Amino acid sequence: MSRTIIPAMHFHLFLWALIATSICELLFVGLLHLLPRLGQAGAAISDACTRAPMLDLVVSLLTWVPWLIAGCAAGWFGVLGAVVGQAVVLFAWTSLHEMMHREAVNGPRLVKVMNRTVGRWNNYFALWVTLIALPGFWLVRLHEFIAYIPLVWLLDFPKYRQGEWVNVSRQKFQGLVGHDLIWCLYCDWMTGVYSLGAEMLRNVESFWCPIRFYGGKKCENCKTDFPDIEQGWVQPNGSMADVVQLWQEKFGDGQRGWFSHPTRLTVAGKPIETPAAAEIPVSP
Repeated sequence: MSRTIIPAMHFHLFLWALIATSICELLFVGLLHLLPRLGQAGAAISDACTRAPMLDLVVSLLTWVPWLIAGCAAGWFGVLGAVVGQAVVLFAWTSLHEMMHREAVNGPRLVKVMNRTVGRWNNYFALWVTLIALPGFWLVRLHEFIAYIPLVWLLDFPKYRQGEWVNVSRQKFQGLVGHDLIWCLYCDWMTGVYSLGAEMLRNVESFWCPIRFYGGKKCENCKTDFPDIEQGWVQPNGSMADVVQLWQEKFGDGQRGWFSHPTRLTVAGKPIETPAAAEIPVSP
């Protein structure tokens, strides 16, 4: 096969994936906009799509699912085409949404003040750099199912309604449109994924390793995300007898949450039901 044919094949694969991804994602985004206008049932489905587990499906269809399909069908050139197609959809949706909300576009906006402060291209390029984190956050989200849920079954770790953590709501904020809205929704999703992962890791750390770090600076840096560092972990100059005693004190009664977990708060001896302590489905 000649050298001219091979690049042509690669270009056709790239172009096929780009066009297919663009069309499918534009139709899907259009459906998401249409759902709230389809009566009570449509509004209910639309609302469900803003929180896990339905939100997981929505974000999957807008991110990694096209990569997987294009990769299986057309290899790495297909993946590249899918990514470019997604970028095309992002720019197209942003432009259309801003055209439909001219009053908000002409008013005060985050993108305007940021562009003036740090420079237009610095701001835009920095935003696109944050997309590098997307696969990492998906790995965290995956592990919130495959790594944490077995701990609920095996050790009776606290359960969570994941939709109360992993959800998006900034689309309801007045005046947040187009460019600002899509990036704020990205942060909205990432914040929920990170917060739920951190909460689960608090349970893991205090259950298995309730010992303060020797590096005082590390304790200071980590105590915000791991409050038990200041609320009971054994000092680094303590003994294993201290650790065993602490573990029996904190977990010997069947409690499995970190030391200040809401399930440990009681009224008349009964746990208080809170969003952090509430049960979630144990399967995606």
